[in-house]
Amino acid sequence: MDDYLAAAVEEARQGQAAGGIPIGSVLVIDGEIIARGHNQRMQKGSAVLHAEMDCLENAGRLGARDYRKSVLYSTLSPCDMCSGAVLLYGIPKVVIGENQTFRGPEDYLRSRGVELEILNDAECQQLMRDFVAANPALWNEDIGET
Repeated sequence: MDDYLAAAVEEARQGQAAGGIPIGSVLVIDGEIIARGHNQRMQKGSAVLHAEMDCLENAGRLGARDYRKSVLYSTLSPCDMCSGAVLLYGIPKVVIGENQTFRGPEDYLRSRGVELEILNDAECQQLMRDFVAANPALWNEDIGET
């Protein structure tokens, strides 16, 4: 596991330890992590604070030039909302820890020119398998199924 995905996994574990869903994300520009985030829907009673959205919020206001040279790492395949943010800000590459638990609109992102690297990392998969098994209702709420 590379350092960036490891940082995203660390975020996922922090979120889970705080009572949330174990999904983490980091934004990397020029080889440096400039923002981190984790799913905080439960902790903050938010409708939108998925890991990627929290990460982008934590990055603050960046210019288009910064986004165009960034890489977004996420422990799980981004949903429609988070994928929309990737497209809106022109993030050219997303590294996905795993897409077996949930698969967002990956084909659409590719069709819009976003490079995806899917790692199917065993630790990311296990985090989600364990969480979904223990919290099916919360998981379904997070992905918009209930």
